[in-house]
Amino acid sequence: MSKRSYDSSAHEKRISKYRVNDDDLFEYVLRVAILSYVIQPKVSNHHANTSEAKEKEHHSKFSGAISNSIVSIGDIFKDLRDGSKSVKFPEKLLKVLEQRLQNIAMGKDAAYSDQLTRRTMAVFYGQFMGDPFRRQMKENRSIEELILMFASQATSVLRKEPTLADDGWKVEVNNQIAQFVRMLRDCLKTLSHVSPELNSRLDMYHAKLAPPQPSNDSGYDSASVSRDSISTQPSISQSVSDMPFVMIVARLFKIPESAMQSEVDRMRKTCTEKAAVIDLKTCLKNINAGAPFPGRREDFSSDTAWNHWRTQETSILSQLMVAMMSLNPELAKSIPSDNGSIYPTSGARPNSTRIDSPGGTKRHTSIGSRHSFFGAADEGEEDGGDEGDDGDEIRVGHNFTFIPPNPKKFYRRLVEYCLVTDLEFMFSPEVDDADEVPLSILSPPHVELINECAMRWRINHTYRVTCFLDQIKQLYERSDVPMECIPEALQGITKLLQDLEIDKWPIHDSELLASIYGGLYNIFLSSLYHAVDALPNLKVSVVQPYLTILDHVRESGLIERFEADISARLADLTTRIQDVSVQYYQEKMQSLQASPGVNRALPLLLMTDELEKAAKQLDKRFPDPLVGVVDLVSLVVEAQVPLFISELQNSSKRLYESSMNGPTPDVPIQDIFSLYRRTQALLSMYKAFAPQGQLEFDLGQFFMPYVHQWLVDTDNKTGQWVQAAIAADKFEAENTEGHSASIVDLFDSLRSPISFLQDLEWSDEYQEARFLTSLSKTISKAIEQYCRSVEELFMTEMFPRPADYLQPQKSSAWLERAKLLATTGEKKVEPFNFRPESCVKLNNVEAARKLLDNLYNQIQVDKVADTIANHGPPVPDKNERARFLFAVKIVMAEDLIPLDSSPSSLLDTFVTLSDEAGNRLVKTRTIYESLNPRWEETHDISVDKPLWLMCSIRDRALVGQHDVVGRSFICLNPKEFGDFLTHDVWLNLENTNHGHQGRILLRISMEGEKDDVQFYFGRAFRFLKRSEGDMMRIFVDKMSPYIRQSLSRPILKTLIKAGSLGLDYNKALGNVTALYRSALGSNASEVQVPLPQNEKSRVRPEELTDVEIERAIIPLFDYFDANLHILNTYLSETAKDMVMMRVWKEILVVIEGLLIPPLSKLSSDMKPLSDKEVDIVFKWLKFLRDYFYAEGEGVPLEKLQNQKYRDVVSIRLYYDWHTDTLMEECVRAMQQSLREAVPVKKRVKSVYNQRNLGTIKERKKVKKEEKEVSNGETIMRILRMRPNTQEFITQQLEMMMTVQAERERTQADKQQRRSQRPRQSEIPEVPPLPSAAS
Repeated sequence: MSKRSYDSSAHEKRISKYRVNDDDLFEYVLRVAILSYVIQPKVSNHHANTSEAKEKEHHSKFSGAISNSIVSIGDIFKDLRDGSKSVKFPEKLLKVLEQRLQNIAMGKDAAYSDQLTRRTMAVFYGQFMGDPFRRQMKENRSIEELILMFASQATSVLRKEPTLADDGWKVEVNNQIAQFVRMLRDCLKTLSHVSPELNSRLDMYHAKLAPPQPSNDSGYDSASVSRDSISTQPSISQSVSDMPFVMIVARLFKIPESAMQSEVDRMRKTCTEKAAVIDLKTCLKNINAGAPFPGRREDFSSDTAWNHWRTQETSILSQLMVAMMSLNPELAKSIPSDNGSIYPTSGARPNSTRIDSPGGTKRHTSIGSRHSFFGAADEGEEDGGDEGDDGDEIRVGHNFTFIPPNPKKFYRRLVEYCLVTDLEFMFSPEVDDADEVPLSILSPPHVELINECAMRWRINHTYRVTCFLDQIKQLYERSDVPMECIPEALQGITKLLQDLEIDKWPIHDSELLASIYGGLYNIFLSSLYHAVDALPNLKVSVVQPYLTILDHVRESGLIERFEADISARLADLTTRIQDVSVQYYQEKMQSLQASPGVNRALPLLLMTDELEKAAKQLDKRFPDPLVGVVDLVSLVVEAQVPLFISELQNSSKRLYESSMNGPTPDVPIQDIFSLYRRTQALLSMYKAFAPQGQLEFDLGQFFMPYVHQWLVDTDNKTGQWVQAAIAADKFEAENTEGHSASIVDLFDSLRSPISFLQDLEWSDEYQEARFLTSLSKTISKAIEQYCRSVEELFMTEMFPRPADYLQPQKSSAWLERAKLLATTGEKKVEPFNFRPESCVKLNNVEAARKLLDNLYNQIQVDKVADTIANHGPPVPDKNERARFLFAVKIVMAEDLIPLDSSPSSLLDTFVTLSDEAGNRLVKTRTIYESLNPRWEETHDISVDKPLWLMCSIRDRALVGQHDVVGRSFICLNPKEFGDFLTHDVWLNLENTNHGHQGRILLRISMEGEKDDVQFYFGRAFRFLKRSEGDMMRIFVDKMSPYIRQSLSRPILKTLIKAGSLGLDYNKALGNVTALYRSALGSNASEVQVPLPQNEKSRVRPEELTDVEIERAIIPLFDYFDANLHILNTYLSETAKDMVMMRVWKEILVVIEGLLIPPLSKLSSDMKPLSDKEVDIVFKWLKFLRDYFYAEGEGVPLEKLQNQKYRDVVSIRLYYDWHTDTLMEECVRAMQQSLREAVPVKKRVKSVYNQRNLGTIKERKKVKKEEKEVSNGETIMRILRMRPNTQEFITQQLEMMMTVQAERERTQADKQQRRSQRPRQSEIPEVPPLPSAAS
């Protein structure tokens, strides 16, 4: 055809400049279009009208249908099962088929309106919707199995149909199977990516299932068999309007129908089936001869790839020939062959036509047809051999009718032509904006045309998909198509690669694909480069399309040849991300700093929020690196965090000044610590996302000054916490433990800074331990202050001023004192009644020990101490003096002399310790009306050099200044107490007016005061323990006078004297309470002490009854009933047990004091009790023990019968021994005691032994395991009441002191040998004794 004038100028501008001549392209495309019409069966509208012809034709068709009915379906598929590989149908076919079957069953499809057809389709639809059927179809996706399933259902339905007589049902089965195959073919036309082999097989099945027709000139079967009408012999239409592909070509090239008719008429004789078969056979000969087309060994990289392609190609060519000859068996006779015949030598059934391959070694009945444009070719069986000798008419070379000279160029031009045409149509007014258009751009008719040409031109599937991708890529670069078209084109590549590895592709096609992939990678990497300008607010939806394509290309492995260029582009992308991140940070920081306000930490805090928020957002949106190597969040963090750290360092001075400028600083300390946490989070994030980054910044060193200042502020607030807690407390028990709110409030306040400090998660473990050590010092200080404050309140309650309890007339204190002095006779001790508030205060101290132990565990004190010891830096040489902690216990005073002349006068004494400047350091409680007071109070005094103390005993005055009874001086010299042992120091008291005033016992020990967390907690526990002990001692001291008065020698004498008088026993019994009434009579648990054999039985006078003996101490039982009930009600279980045991101990001491005097060198004027009196005393002891035991509901018996109880009971054993016998026993007991290896003096109980409840319990356990004291001291105390024993007692006591001193020296020598260097820094010399001050 000559140069046509039908093309528009717009179409010419859009096509590629590297193009095939459009006239030649039109020529070869039209040839393929005509061939596709020629080889397809046609239906003519001409029908025979005579009834004779119809009857004859019906008989012929019916007989043929019976011979080719359902029984031959197995034969149709048999050849496939024997050799050829099954072709899977697309998954989407099931959905399309489901809708089609539903429409037919419901009568909505006019093409299938026949009732029998609808019934069969409805039954099959029911089976089709079942889960087992759909699951089976989705697994194998076999088109043959789908057809067989329908055939089975059709046979089952039609065999029972009464309207189909004889074998008529078989005809209908064949007819419906053919309709079902045609319906499947129609459904596949609506889908993309359909394998051409699948279409070819369906065409073959339809041809074989159609009823045979009488042969005409063209050899085509064009009749359609049905029950109602039988078509007559058809004829081929000559009109182009009946040729679908020809009309597609006409519209594509914009050629009028009349011109197309002329072209078709001109080509009719050339475009024949015979020419098509010759083209196919020529391709086979070229393959075997190694000709360039359609392929040869040089086109592939390996023998495996070549053999795979050759096997597949020869199989497809053979199948195409079989398909054509199946439709027109006459072709086999008219086409030349190497052996002179196209048919195989073996016979074949007429209706199951097959043809041997040219080599004759293997047959193929699985044929291919039109491929989906994106479909991948399935592997076929190897053809089985080469052609024989060349024939006369079939020559090797490029001698084809339908295949153009350069098929790939023609195919590429055709695809480009179709794409441009369809794009023009999409942008034309005929297409509405709301209409959906395919992402493949190509319209279905053009897809069919391209596939038909590709099959006839023998274009490999590898080139088809690659060429299409290249065309879409070029259109995208020119912005003619949207980006979504690229993934659509890539799907064809992906599906083909799933069936055919890239190693089996032709070399040219794989290189072309690699080049296209390289271009795509470059294009979309550039798009990604510009997209990151939106950081840090980059959205996944923006870059995900780029990333999908880039990942697809990268994972293919085809772009390795461009590695150098890609690395450079990726480096540019990395740099761009960092530059954008830096620019965003700078702009954001400038914006925050420009905001008004004096809080310089606020912009930094807001910036940390922005950085962390952006990093987390990016990490969530892009968890994996972009294109496999570009970690977006890491690059952003690596760029921004160092900028923030630099800004923070530059603001260091301004931040510190703003946080310290007054009581309400411009930058609150809370914001500083918030900034610390946010910075710590950023650094952790930086370390996680940029582990290779180098960031020199010491977070702890930067914020350390703020922590130190916070610790100072916390320490200053401690006093306020204590005062606030006590002020708000009513000291009423809030729970079963008996403590009040103040102790809980205080420890809540102390727990808060601990939690705050731990929540900082300080990076430097050692520095955090130092912080906790400083905080533990504050805790110790708070505990000490609380103990002192509570003790003061407690003392006020226990020793109320007389004015607090006066009647409304409010007599003055001196008047009350005058009344007491004017009272004649012996003063009677009034019992003291306890108040519930006092019990609650003791409970608070006891509860504080548990709460403090909880703080100990919260801080993990032992771990903190270990961290400081093992991980701290080397200790530098210190110039400051070491500090020492002295524990000074004010034990007792002896032989105090009253200040007035009355010999019966007593003193109300307390002790003070003052330093050299006169500052009072210690003040004890007051012991009333005693010349031998016992305070038993311990106080800590911290010194850094020797310190002189003035110890003063004063007599409390109700009015005016307290009088000084006596005073003395002692120096707390660290050198003297450096052995860390406990020293008993007796100080002689002097008075400027009265001379010698007795002496006082101080028990002093020393230990080095350390800045150590265990030390501070031990000190806090010691404060609590001492306060608890002091308060319990006050309880006992308040009860002790009444106990001593009730268990005294005057009471004994009164009882003995009253024994001869008549008594009201009923009244006596009525005063005995039920709690101790069980004490009447004997008790099996009473300790029985046998008398020595050499002692004569004592002649007992007439004994008093137990009721009479008990009646003497009934007031004491009544007093216990009243006060112990209060203690039992308001004290906690632990405190109650301790108080009860102390009261019991006091009772034992009083009983012991009734029997024997204290141990001393001096003689005693105390007389031994008579046997009757001794019996009464031990009866009292028994009654009191039973009272406290309370039949098992009180104090356990094993606690009551302790070592002290046994010592008191042992007095009865020796009480009436002869003096000489007692001396001998004393010597023996003392010698045995001196032989013991246990040192007389032990190391002082250190603060470290009391640092938590665990160490305190361990200390008590060890104390319980100590050996019992010998009876030597008890015997010497008995001897003090015997005449002429003073010298013996003095001798024994001096011997004990000598041995003890010797052991102390030995122990000191051992200590000195173990440590040659001094334990502490150099201790200064002792200053001179200060002058006494009144």
